[in-house]
Amino acid sequence: MIDTHCHLDASRFDADRTEVLSRAWAAGLHGIVIPGVGPHDWEPLLELSRQDARLQVGLGIHPQLLPDMPPEEDDAVLEHLDALLAKGGAAAVGECGLDGPSLPGAPLERQVMVLKRHLALARKHDLPVLMHCHRLHPALIELLKEEPLPEAGLLMHSYSGGVELARFYLQKGCHFSFAGPVTWAEARKPLDALRAIPLDRLMAETDAPDQAPTPHRGTRSEPGYLPHILEGMARVRGSPSRRSPGRRPRMPAASSGKLSLHLRGRRAVAL
Repeated sequence: MIDTHCHLDASRFDADRTEVLSRAWAAGLHGIVIPGVGPHDWEPLLELSRQDARLQVGLGIHPQLLPDMPPEEDDAVLEHLDALLAKGGAAAVGECGLDGPSLPGAPLERQVMVLKRHLALARKHDLPVLMHCHRLHPALIELLKEEPLPEAGLLMHSYSGGVELARFYLQKGCHFSFAGPVTWAEARKPLDALRAIPLDRLMAETDAPDQAPTPHRGTRSEPGYLPHILEGMARVRGSPSRRSPGRRPRMPAASSGKLSLHLRGRRAVAL
């Protein structure tokens, strides 16, 4: 099992990060992908990945952090991101995307420009994208009609849209990751999408420390809760656990112990 999106570097894990990891490995996880959300994260995350090959990282700028960055520094920050990606060590570009309908200091025009630069970097460095989209799917759809996806793929993180949106993203070649809300009783739209998305386009994540699944809802989430999410996905799809998203993903044969997030067709980290 691979947690494709876990903010393990969050301060809420500072007191017991080692124990959290121990529980994750004991729960059967083989790897965790940690998305960087801003420049202050990037080099510490790369060092974390160097220390443990089971921890892979994405490097990107979360749209909610743009208000903290002076717009005149965007070019320099993105050039620094380009340089870090060129050195290797990152498994993905992101977390990046769109968040709206508007953020003070981060109008849609700026968010779109920064996201386009992320997509260009993913194409340049042959890496998949970890995509965040909140309340701006129409804008993202228009962007993706114009921008080619990186050959390595694009993963819709914590997908919460409906079936019609999913059909567009499927046609573009995207993959989808689902988090704790698939276990929540009131969830509706994402569950309809989950039933409609082909199994080989599905992945799972905790988005820890947020979005804890039932029976841990309301507490800090952690990667060791991934089995609850996989079981929830299996229930929604009406699949027995051994033939469902709960089946453990195979590690890539030529990965030298590292995770592969490349999403080219069948090379996805299948569930």
